[in-house]
Amino acid sequence: MSAGSSADLTFDMRARRVSGLSLFNVAVIGAVVLVALLAPLVAPYPYDAQDTDALYAAPSSAHWMGTDRLGRDLLSRLVYGTRTSLLVGLASALVALVLGTAYGAVSGYVGGTVDRLLMRGLEVLYALPDLLLIILLSIVVGRGVPGMILAISLVGWMTVARLVRGEILRWRERPFVEAVRASGAGHARILFRHLLPQTVGPLIVTLTFRIPAGILAESTLSFVGLGIAAPQTSWGSLAGEGWSALKFYPHLILFPSLAIFLTMLAFNLLGDQLRDALDPTAGSHSSS
Repeated sequence: MSAGSSADLTFDMRARRVSGLSLFNVAVIGAVVLVALLAPLVAPYPYDAQDTDALYAAPSSAHWMGTDRLGRDLLSRLVYGTRTSLLVGLASALVALVLGTAYGAVSGYVGGTVDRLLMRGLEVLYALPDLLLIILLSIVVGRGVPGMILAISLVGWMTVARLVRGEILRWRERPFVEAVRASGAGHARILFRHLLPQTVGPLIVTLTFRIPAGILAESTLSFVGLGIAAPQTSWGSLAGEGWSALKFYPHLILFPSLAIFLTMLAFNLLGDQLRDALDPTAGSHSSS
């Protein structure tokens, strides 16, 4: 087999693999979004409805995923939990994106002493363990969805800030920026019309990674009892309830754990594919 045909075969196999992964990502993420939007129509029962005759029931035709210790349908609670977990993941990612972009853009564009001071402060915060910081913030701001979104955002923005600062530093001395500056453009115009648009691609990739990170953080908080309060539900709170009954009723933790795993896998694979698509040099670096 010639070198050219071998390269074509490798490219074709890689394209098929990427296509298959893309289909998987779209299917999983699309299903999660639809379930969250249509929760009242998808769930067979209200999330807080109790059936005292079916406590800890195994999966059956009446309750496809079984019931919990109060006789509540696990499928219904998982469906409504999808809405909570996805909301926290998406909202915390967007807030972190806004905060991090503003901080990083100012630091990178102004430079000098301001940049050094802002980066030293960021490094101090960055040295703290993320999970510990999220737990401390969640205790301060309180339980519930808004509190979790704020706590997760106040940790996630730091990664975004470092990324945006690096991109601004990379682009601010380019010839086209110097030409715009020489034409008399103000700082705001240079920053918003010529520098920040260069960060859109990396920010899109970052968003796809921040969403599953937010879902995982919410799941962790709810698992340890610092998330939303009962009877509301999320994937993390369901996993926490299932953990306490793992020995005799493993189905209670199996289904929410699968939901968390598949959703995080789909978003992370999507992020990898977007990074490869928006950075053409990534593939050549990995193959060299």
